[in-house]
Amino acid sequence: MEEKNITLRNITTEIENSFLDYSMSVIVSRALPDVRDGLKPVHRRVLYAFNELGLTNEKPFRKSAAVVGEVMAKYHPHGDSATYGTIVRMAQDFNSRYPMVAGQGNFGSIDGDSAAAMRYTEAKLSKIASEMVRDLNKETVDFQENYDGSLKEPKVLPARIPNLLINGASGIAVGMATNIPPHHLGEVVDAVVALCDKPEISIPELMTKIKGPDFPTGALIFGQSGILKAYNTGRGSIVMRGKTRIEQIKNGKERIIISEIPYQVNKSKLVEKIAELAREKKIEGITDLRDESNLKEGIKIVIELKRDTNSKVVLNTLYKLTPLQSSFGVNMVALVNGKPKTLNLKEVLYYYLEHQKEVIVRRTKFDLKKAQDRAHILEGLRIALDNIDKIIELIKASQTTKEATEGLIEKFNLSEIQAHAILEMKLQRLTGLERDKIENEYNKLIELIKDLKDILSKGERVIEIIKEELLEIKEKYKDKRRSVIVQDKLEEIENEDLIEEEQIVISLSYNQYIKRLSTSTYRSQGRGGRGINGMTTNEEDNVQYMLTCSTHDHILFFTDKGKVYTLKGYQINQMSRQSKGIPIINLLDIEKGEKVSSMIAISNLNEEHTGLVFSTKLGIIKKSKLEDYATIMKKGKIALKLDDEDTLIDVQKVTKGEDIIIVTAKGQAIRIKESNVRIMGRLARGVKGIKLSTGDYVVSMQIINNDKKILTVTENGIGKITKASEFKITNRGGKGIKVARITKKTGNIVEVKSVDGTEDLMIMTDQGIIIRMDISNINTLSRTATGVKLINLVDGQKVATVTLAEKEKLEETDE
Repeated sequence: MEEKNITLRNITTEIENSFLDYSMSVIVSRALPDVRDGLKPVHRRVLYAFNELGLTNEKPFRKSAAVVGEVMAKYHPHGDSATYGTIVRMAQDFNSRYPMVAGQGNFGSIDGDSAAAMRYTEAKLSKIASEMVRDLNKETVDFQENYDGSLKEPKVLPARIPNLLINGASGIAVGMATNIPPHHLGEVVDAVVALCDKPEISIPELMTKIKGPDFPTGALIFGQSGILKAYNTGRGSIVMRGKTRIEQIKNGKERIIISEIPYQVNKSKLVEKIAELAREKKIEGITDLRDESNLKEGIKIVIELKRDTNSKVVLNTLYKLTPLQSSFGVNMVALVNGKPKTLNLKEVLYYYLEHQKEVIVRRTKFDLKKAQDRAHILEGLRIALDNIDKIIELIKASQTTKEATEGLIEKFNLSEIQAHAILEMKLQRLTGLERDKIENEYNKLIELIKDLKDILSKGERVIEIIKEELLEIKEKYKDKRRSVIVQDKLEEIENEDLIEEEQIVISLSYNQYIKRLSTSTYRSQGRGGRGINGMTTNEEDNVQYMLTCSTHDHILFFTDKGKVYTLKGYQINQMSRQSKGIPIINLLDIEKGEKVSSMIAISNLNEEHTGLVFSTKLGIIKKSKLEDYATIMKKGKIALKLDDEDTLIDVQKVTKGEDIIIVTAKGQAIRIKESNVRIMGRLARGVKGIKLSTGDYVVSMQIINNDKKILTVTENGIGKITKASEFKITNRGGKGIKVARITKKTGNIVEVKSVDGTEDLMIMTDQGIIIRMDISNINTLSRTATGVKLINLVDGQKVATVTLAEKEKLEETDE
C-alpha cells in the first residue's frame, strides 16, 4: 500500500532487513579480509594509494600525511585517524610478521606507546609489499568504481605472496569475528607448492610443511593439539609462552631473563603486572625487577630473586598469573566470493592457489595481446622494408596523411595500425642494422606468442609458473622462524614437582592472618622454658590454630559457615618468625564474614576406607567419607551443617577399627568406637558425641588406640601424658570421665593430642611465643593427675594452641 510517497511496512521486517544490510556491509566492506589477498578494504586501499603515488621501496620516503590524504580523498572517505592507524599497524614489526609499510620516525612501540602524528612520520611500501601489487597493471584483477565514481580501485590485489597466512588478520564484524595468526613465509610457500603437486593432500601432510604459526615477537608455542584443531576446523586455541632463561648471579642468587614475549602482549603492562603480584606477595622471592630492553638487544626483562628462592616455581607462577603465558584464539574466517566462511588450512591455501591461477592466466593473456599487437606492427614494418621504394613514392605522391594511410592499406594490404606505424617510422630504421633488429624482435615475439599460447592451453604450465615464482619469492625474502614449537602436549609444571618436601608449621590468628614456617625454625628446648617469638600479635589479635604438615600436603580449611576450602602446604606464604602473616582471604575465596575454624592436613585425598570425623563445640560428632572432599572448587563446598551458636572444633582422619576421644574444656573425656558413628553425607548435621555440663564445651577430638598415649595441655601451660588404656570405651552421648584435674592453677584444657612418645611438641601462646620440646621429657601421669609445667608463661600469657612435629636435629640457635 502506497500513499503520498509513504510506504507502510511492518517494523519487525524493516528492522530485520536494515540490520541484515548493515551486517553485510560491515562484513564485506570493513571487518573481514578477502581470502585471496588477505586484506580488508582499508588495507587494500592504502597499498594501492602508495603504489599510485609511486612510493615503492626503491623511492624516497614521503610524509604519512600525504598518503593519508590520498587514501581519504580518492578511496576511503573515513576518518584520518583510522587510515593513519592502519598505516601504523602495517609498519610495526612487532604487529606484522612481514610489514607492508616501511616507516621512518616514531611508529609506536611494543610498550603500547602511540605513533607520532602523521605530519612527523614518513612512509613508503616495504620491499615485500611490492609483491602484493606486482602485475597490477596487467589486468590481473578486476577494478571497481571508488566511492564517488570518479576513479577506479582494485577489488583485490594480485598478492603474489600468501598474505592471509603470513601476516594473519583480525577483525570483529556483526555476529562474527576473525583471528588468523601470522605464519612463516617459507613454510607457507612450501605448503602451496605441495598443494600444487598433490591437490588431494591432507592437512596432516600440509602440517609437515607449515609447523604452526610464527609470531613476529617470537616466544614459544606449546603443543600441536591446538594447532591441529585450528588447521582442521578453522577454530582452536594456541598456547604461547614468553622465552625465558635462568642465570646465576653473585651470592648464590638467581635471576630470570625474559627475552621474548607472547604475540600482542604489551611489555610495559606485563612488567607492571609482575610488580603488582610481587607487592601483593602473590609471587614470593622477587627482590628487583627491571626492563633493560633496547633496540640493539631487543626485549630484556630482568627479575632478580632472593637467595634460596626456587626460580622455577617463580617462573611457573608468572606463567599462571601474568600474560607471560597467553592463548591465541584462532578463528579463520575470511570472505570467499564475497561471503564469510570459516576455513581450514587446506581451504585457505586452495583459494589462494585458485587466485594465483587466475592472476597468471590473466597476466598471460595481457602479455599475449601485447606481444601480438607488437608482432602485427613489426609485420607491417617488414613489408615496408621490403617495399621501401614503392612506399616512399606513394607517400611523396599523397597530399595528406589520411591519403597516404589509405594508399598503404589498399596497395600493400596493411591494417590501419600498420600503416600508421610505417608513416611514423624514422629513416634510420632503413639501415641494415635496424632491419636486422626488427627481424630479430619479430622472431622472438613469434616464439613468445607460441609460448604464451602454450601456457594458456596447458593448466600444468600455469601451476609450474606459480611454483617457480613462489620459490623465487621464498628465496628472496627468506628468514628464520621466530616462534619455537615445543612439546606435543602442554604440560603444566606443578609447583609441587619443584618444591622440596619439608615439614612446616602453619599458624592462623583469630583475625585470620596465616603464614607458614619450616619446623626447623624452632629448636627444641627443655620443659618449662619461655620459648621464642613465633608471630607478631596485638591486643586485638591472638593465635588461634597451629598445624604441622608437609609442603606437599593438602590443607583442608573448614569455616564457621560449614564450608571447606583447600590449599597445598606450599601455597601458603612462607614468612619470618616475627611477621603476623597475610589475611587468609588473600588465599581462599571465602565469603565476607566467614572465618576458618579448623584445619587438617591430608597427604592423599583419595585414600580408600578412610573417613573424616567432625567434632563441634556443642558435642556433635559426624563421620563422612574422605572421598567426598577429594574435589573442592576454588569457591569451596559445603562440608557439614552446623546448628545456630555451634562451631566446628576439630576434624580428624579416621580408618576402620580406630577409636575417637572427645575432650572438653573442663576436663571431661569420652572414648567411643568409630563404628558407633555411622557414615553421613556432607550436608548432614551429625549425632551427639558427648553430653556437656553447663558452661562446658568441646575443645579437642583425637583418633586413638591402646598403643597411643594422650597428651593434655591446659591454658596455663600445664601438661601431662596419660596412657590411652586408662580411657574405657563407652557409648556415644555419655558425659565421659576425667582426663585431667582442672584447677585455677591449671586453667581449662586447650588441646589434647594422640602421641606415641617419639614426636616433638610445639606450644604457641596467645602472644605468639612458641616453645618446642621433646615429648619424651613430659611425665606420664594418671588420668586424674594435674600435670607438670611445660612452658613458663609471663606477662599474662595463655596457651593458644599446640601441635606435633617430627623429631629432628636442629641447627638454628635461639635468638
